[in-house]
Amino acid sequence: MGFFGAIFGIFGFVFGFTGGIVSGYYLFIYLQPSEVKDPDTRPLVEYDSSTLERMLPEIPLWVKNPDYDRVDWLNQFIGTMWPYLDKAICKMVKDVTKPIIAENIVKFKIDSVEFETLTLGSLPPKFQGIKVYTTEEKELIMELSIKWAGNPNITVSVKAFGLKVIVQGIDVQVFVAPRITLKPLVPSFPCFAKILVSLMDKPHVDFGLKLMGADVMSIPGLYGFVQDIIKNQVANMFLWPKTFSVIVLDPSKAMKKPVGLLHLNVVKAQKLLKKDLMGKADPYVKLKLTDDNLPSKKTTVKKNNLNPEWNEEFKFVVQDPESQTLELDVYDWEQVGKHEKMGMNVIRLSDLAPDEPTLLTLDLLKNLDANDLQNKKSRGNLVVEVTYNPFKEDEESPESSENTDIVEKAPEGTPSGGGLLVVTIHEAQDLEGKHHTNPYVRLTFKGEEKKTKHIKKSRYPRWEEEFQFVCEEPPINDKMHVEVRSRPPSIGIHSKENIGYVIISLADVVSNKRINDNYHLIDSRNGRIQVELQWKPS
Repeated sequence: MGFFGAIFGIFGFVFGFTGGIVSGYYLFIYLQPSEVKDPDTRPLVEYDSSTLERMLPEIPLWVKNPDYDRVDWLNQFIGTMWPYLDKAICKMVKDVTKPIIAENIVKFKIDSVEFETLTLGSLPPKFQGIKVYTTEEKELIMELSIKWAGNPNITVSVKAFGLKVIVQGIDVQVFVAPRITLKPLVPSFPCFAKILVSLMDKPHVDFGLKLMGADVMSIPGLYGFVQDIIKNQVANMFLWPKTFSVIVLDPSKAMKKPVGLLHLNVVKAQKLLKKDLMGKADPYVKLKLTDDNLPSKKTTVKKNNLNPEWNEEFKFVVQDPESQTLELDVYDWEQVGKHEKMGMNVIRLSDLAPDEPTLLTLDLLKNLDANDLQNKKSRGNLVVEVTYNPFKEDEESPESSENTDIVEKAPEGTPSGGGLLVVTIHEAQDLEGKHHTNPYVRLTFKGEEKKTKHIKKSRYPRWEEEFQFVCEEPPINDKMHVEVRSRPPSIGIHSKENIGYVIISLADVVSNKRINDNYHLIDSRNGRIQVELQWKPS
């Protein structure tokens, strides 16, 4: 029975399948309506937005949303500039990734990671539309719709454990809607201090990835897995209200310009409180202008004197006389150990009459707490002469209106025949310390020393710090010593290191008024530093 059952089953399947095909063909042919109706057509304006999106999924955003503007001019500009932008962007990618790769190849025991080919291809991105917001804040908000179906060729070779692996990225598609905020708006070029970038929706990213010539994305399940990881990771970092911030200018410096010079003459101190067991002291005065990143200035030390006379003059560049104060601290110098504070006081710049020399006798206090009973104890006094000279804006002359290349002059109040030397430390590249690389820059000019902040564990630090030196005369025969040093970590046995230095002759700065150059560091294998110098004559 089993044999005959199998035979009958086969015949049943054959006849049933054949009969089904014939019946289906008959019903399809003979049951169709004989009359063909004309399609229902309507103007596009009668359809709602959701229907239009289903009919035309690639319709430009400026058509679907009237708040967005067309940017055909921008697409044409990008298309013309794309061959040059391609090279510039690829170079920037190499420069940015180079220190990251250098720091990680040792950690993961990789011999080398190099770009064999890096090009974004011949197809530029397309801007589908732009929407601009204006608010009551000092900011500019733009929302863009960007689509890029490109043909890049990114080939990376990885060498490790004697093996070489080639990874290639091709055929990239990116659909992204970023919100770009420029804030705060400032009167210094490029007229904004920070760029804030957020994504208004999860991005769509599609790309091909080849490993040793084989398409990795063809592995079942891997494509969707990678897509989800990219979308979720990017969304976690940049999806609004989260932002990615790029600092362009220091907002405090960009909003505030020098408005005057403060001339201070530290005359003398009287009846200072005895500190040593022998009834003696070695006093000096430390001077600091608030809201100023420059190092404090100091008088000389007067040995064994409780009534010292200095008659030493100092100059400070003032940015906000309404809020800034001058702090004066008197210390007892110690050859060993910490210098002991003998007293202090402050001068509010808002209390000074412009252009009028003022002789002040300041009682030295323990601190600025008016309720502290220790301030009633006599600690002596400090005599200073102070003058605040606000800058006067010069009226524009016919010559200056015709010649826009004239260098800005030093503010009024600068010594006659002298000027203001402005030094900007931008960044450094390829720094390498022997035991650590926590770089900072030390400037030395005419015995005056100034320092930048130190940056932890960076071979490519960026400072963007500005320093000013008031000169009695043009520094034609002077030189500036720029030294890059490395500060040891808080826990470590190694001391500070000299990474490299450069000596800059200032004669060219005086003649050209402005120099912005990369200098190769002496005593460094490949280290370079970018320094900008400006000379503003009086």
